[in-house]
Amino acid sequence: MGAIRNWVDLQSSHDTYVCVVDLHAITVPHDPERLAEETLSTAALYLACGMDPDLCSIFVQSQVSAHSELCWLLNCVTPLNWLERMIQFKEKSVKQGDNVSVGLLDYPVLMAADILLYDADLVPVGEDQKQHLELARDIAQQRINARFGSEEKPVLKVPDPLIIKEGARVMSLSDGRSKMSKSDPNEGSRITLLDPPELITKKIKRAKTDPQMGLQFGNPDRPEADNLLGIYAILSGRGRDAAAQECAEMGWGTFKPLLADATVSALEPIQHRYQQLMGDRIELIRVLDQGRTRAQETAQATLQRVRQALGFLTAS
Repeated sequence: MGAIRNWVDLQSSHDTYVCVVDLHAITVPHDPERLAEETLSTAALYLACGMDPDLCSIFVQSQVSAHSELCWLLNCVTPLNWLERMIQFKEKSVKQGDNVSVGLLDYPVLMAADILLYDADLVPVGEDQKQHLELARDIAQQRINARFGSEEKPVLKVPDPLIIKEGARVMSLSDGRSKMSKSDPNEGSRITLLDPPELITKKIKRAKTDPQMGLQFGNPDRPEADNLLGIYAILSGRGRDAAAQECAEMGWGTFKPLLADATVSALEPIQHRYQQLMGDRIELIRVLDQGRTRAQETAQATLQRVRQALGFLTAS
């Protein structure tokens, strides 16, 4: 709701690159036997949600080596304290304690490389990732362009964020003040794109509410009402004004089945298409290979420009 919907809309009007970030995935403990399968699953979900490989480039991050190489080059000019102040690192490092990895600290630099490799004009991000995009902008402008380029001939393009307000930040079903997150240990706090109808209904039925009758937007004392009504407004296709009017005097017992039905209906075609894609691995890999070829051409050109600006010896 905050990301992929936006990407689907943008691919018709913009040259779009979307990568499955498997290098980011291993910044936390992972199961190596599941990594490849989950990489394919994520790519299939992108396609099932409407990403069109004829309009955009979908590829696997680790299969374009320029991501890792540019990350190292950017590491060497990025101050450590810039990374230590990242909000998500502070939050996740507290949870991981002594097991926190260098990768978790450094993944905003890899994210900067992901962005800057493609000379992006706009980066669709949620509010929670805006700080990381600002870091990418600062690295490009202050640490690369200012030191190794010129105003007339910058080395890297400095991108702007593209944040949609509606659905840009979906909150937890168990706490309307916390972001809905796949890393939350409480599985009832989120709805995934592949949840079956009965599980979706169960999760929504158990979602946290308040004792007041009627739902409304914008009341800071009613974060759950704001969040659940916002989800309904998007998934039902009614929009915020119509949803607010429809549910203004509605009780939770009436609203929750309405939300569950809208959610199940919105996800059903995505799940059907996903199953088709996962049943045809040859086609799925062909799409990823096609995207990788396109991505490598652009990424290598940018990487070569950075290598040249930093003074590396050119291979014969």
